[in-house]
Amino acid sequence: MRLIIDGHEIEANTGESLLELVRRLGLDSESLRTRPLAADIKGEVFTLNYIPVRKTEKETTTARMRRAMRMSKGVINLIHFDDDRGKKVYERTMQFVFFLAVREVFPSAKVKVNYAIGAGIYIEIEKESPLTKAEVETLRAKCREIVENDYPLERMRIDINDAIDFFERDGQQDKVRLLQWRRFTYFDVYRHGDYVDYFYGEMMPSTGYVKVFDLQYRAPGLYLVRPDAKDCDVPASNVDMPRFASVFEESDRWGELMHCETVADLNDLSASGKLRELIRVNEALHERRFSEIASDIVRRGARVVLIAGPSSSGKTTSANRLATQLRVLGKSPILLSLDDYYIDRRLIEPDENGKIDLEHINTIDVPQFNEDLERLLNGESVEIPFFNFKTGQREMRGHFVELTPDTPLIIEGLHALNPMLLNPRIDHSLVFRLYVSALTTLNLDNHNRIPTTDVRLLRRMVRDYETRGASMERTLGMWESVRKGEERWIFPYQEGADAIFNTTLVYELAVLKKHIYPLLVDIAPDSPCYDEIRGIIKFLNYIREANVEDEIPPTSILREFIGGNTFYR
Repeated sequence: MRLIIDGHEIEANTGESLLELVRRLGLDSESLRTRPLAADIKGEVFTLNYIPVRKTEKETTTARMRRAMRMSKGVINLIHFDDDRGKKVYERTMQFVFFLAVREVFPSAKVKVNYAIGAGIYIEIEKESPLTKAEVETLRAKCREIVENDYPLERMRIDINDAIDFFERDGQQDKVRLLQWRRFTYFDVYRHGDYVDYFYGEMMPSTGYVKVFDLQYRAPGLYLVRPDAKDCDVPASNVDMPRFASVFEESDRWGELMHCETVADLNDLSASGKLRELIRVNEALHERRFSEIASDIVRRGARVVLIAGPSSSGKTTSANRLATQLRVLGKSPILLSLDDYYIDRRLIEPDENGKIDLEHINTIDVPQFNEDLERLLNGESVEIPFFNFKTGQREMRGHFVELTPDTPLIIEGLHALNPMLLNPRIDHSLVFRLYVSALTTLNLDNHNRIPTTDVRLLRRMVRDYETRGASMERTLGMWESVRKGEERWIFPYQEGADAIFNTTLVYELAVLKKHIYPLLVDIAPDSPCYDEIRGIIKFLNYIREANVEDEIPPTSILREFIGGNTFYR
């Protein structure tokens, strides 16, 4: 069979894997920067162990794989680490190596992936005695040994009941509970020897690919460290972010309080009719946290509150709910948006590629913003601009604002935490910085966290469709650019916030599924976003849809995305 791999033609022999073909073409590499990790065949991700030309038709490859090969007409693109899909493939395999090391060093221990911060994945190991720094060194050495041995990773498809029986015998009750909600009769796993696990997606061909990683002790657990974002051939150096970690730990405590730490817990609560009580408790916890932040703002005597967060984090609703809590404390807050300080679109200079980066801080009229803010803090009346997104121009509509000692100014926007926003003449002691984001700690099972980015993407897809009529493909098509903007303009400043608020609601996936699932399953296989959408569908298949919207308060963060938020009437 004639194939074209990254533009190189090659004749594939019967039984020859993609990895063997890649090596015959001289496209393999020892550097993670250039090494192929997986393959894209007509928009779908395949392990490099995949064999395009089988010896017999009586193989277990699914019709999906055959369809992709047929539709691709032999064109295959290699996936590297600079691709988000490549990063996920690498992370899955890195976790497999780590869990295999734990199994060999501590055979009876249970492991739970808690959350990810930057390049670090925080993991706790439950065993007879607390984890020590010396034991982390032992685990690192065992991981290195597994990598050096370069064990092949075998992908297997097994009957769902056999999978449940296996994980039951293996003591992985969390996987047993999750798989009982699976809608299909089969389950795919990866195996080395007697160890079997799965991370809901493709992995690299063997353990020898995981050359770049580290372990960093952080009691009571550790960080499994991914490659550095700037140089992927070395692991990130320092991944600990104490403020962020404390927010995740608080969210973990909330999960325990609500008896909802995994998707199986969420499904059980939904099936038993107890989800409504969880909604009430979860919303009350959010309200209490907003109240605490408002009290902190008043206690510090802050006159300006800057709110930043990534896309679909709930910034606007957070600003309004914080304003409500400040009113309870006798204040009269005024809400503004940094968006109104955008410069006219026609005045934005394109970059070296001729493109306009609308997320660059240079699109904000920073001098005018600082001038207005100085005057407001000095007690002057200031006319606030309005940015007309339809015309791409800033307008003055007679909106005058004047502050009193009891009038805090709440300003939300993409660049609100950027140090370049405020000039030195502004008294920074009068400024309170709040970072908001959807930092979910709900896990699929103990070994598989739900990335916070995935929850924000679901929120945005629902909101864009409900409020703007945007298709799933349109939102997904913009997402990579949005994520790059966040990496550059938001995430570097998040740890410097005075407070961090986690806007995730532990129940929201059960509600979001109701809105988005029917739209996703209608996407045709020839869509350029099909593989991403298929991955979202696979994830949502584990979640039980809930019809409980009459229980969700009109001021809930979730209302910003599903509609019915009374702040916007």
